Amino acid sequence: MMQVFADFHVHTGAARGRPVKMAASHQLTVSASLDWAMRVKGLHIVGLVDAVCDPVLEEIRQLRDAGLLVPVPGGGLLYQSSLLVVLGAEVEIRVSPRGAAHFGCWLPTVEAAADFQTWLKTVQSNTSLSSQVARTEPVRLADEVHARGGLLVVHHAFTPFKGLIGSAADRLANVLPLCAVDAIELGLSADADMADRLREMREFTFLSNSDAHSLPSIAREFNVLVVRELSFAEIRAACRRVDGRAVEANLGLYPPLGKYYRTRCRRCGAIVAPDPCACGADADIVQGVWDRIEAIADDDVPVHPPWRAPYRYIVPLSFVPGVGPRTYAKLVQTFGGEAPLVFQPPSERAIAEVVGERLAARIAAALSGRMAVSPGGAGRYGRIEEA
Repeated sequence: MMQVFADFHVHTGAARGRPVKMAASHQLTVSASLDWAMRVKGLHIVGLVDAVCDPVLEEIRQLRDAGLLVPVPGGGLLYQSSLLVVLGAEVEIRVSPRGAAHFGCWLPTVEAAADFQTWLKTVQSNTSLSSQVARTEPVRLADEVHARGGLLVVHHAFTPFKGLIGSAADRLANVLPLCAVDAIELGLSADADMADRLREMREFTFLSNSDAHSLPSIAREFNVLVVRELSFAEIRAACRRVDGRAVEANLGLYPPLGKYYRTRCRRCGAIVAPDPCACGADADIVQGVWDRIEAIADDDVPVHPPWRAPYRYIVPLSFVPGVGPRTYAKLVQTFGGEAPLVFQPPSERAIAEVVGERLAARIAAALSGRMAVSPGGAGRYGRIEEA
């Protein structure tokens, strides 16, 4: 068995000179994402969730034909012999009168992705762009994904925008059968303790992914998997906890750092719960993940299944006051990437040899969870308070 780092949710800002994810940086190209994920972040697996968009799929085919992406017998594509690339789509479906939700559709091969795209063209108006609305039902989407050997994942399940539980429905079972879902992605403002207060969530493997819209945000959350080799088949086995394969750990933002943790007013920024905002801007109030789970939880405390992976809080280096681009580059070069650094933090003394004692103390405190945080909400990230 081998231990690997995986971020399954990375968007593409542009491909072949055309926009793909409108809200993402145009620097977030396929080639740049793969290089950054491997060289800077230290990942072993990356999921491109816009891979079935027309220009992205064209680029992937070109990279495969040029020998830069090599198909793996168990599914997936290998980049520079060390990074497994998983092809996927993020599909939006209106699941209730209350709203729409995003679903991740992961496919094992270029051929499966292309065939899935052919079906998507029958239910989407524009398959060149990311996260488009599909005129279909969640059960049909699950069937189409599974028919091509893929995995269906609920993306950022608890967020207030396009999160299935966060806004569109009170329970997953109200939308589709639990057996149709292969894993639950928690989202940046949730953790396992929050999710396991809902009994139906205890059926699922949890994933902590970045939902990256820029290169630096890749692996701001990631997963540690135990697998026999780098392949799509092994990822499936890890999600299903087969023969020792597993998601061994979720590493994610301390939830108050997430930009939808508490219910806040977008106009004045105040935390608003449960009373109306004092500024009178009730229409600008965004319900936070913490408050949403408080309202719908089955249990007052989480009940974890015995196999639940531990959820470890991490702070991306870019969140630490004083860590600029040059300092960041020194740290990832010295310690072999950001993911290994935050997974097994070096000693404060070792960090000080790179950045000096004062900043090292701040970084070490953040990596160990010893920090004061001003909670995020209404689209604003939380922030670490300087000591």
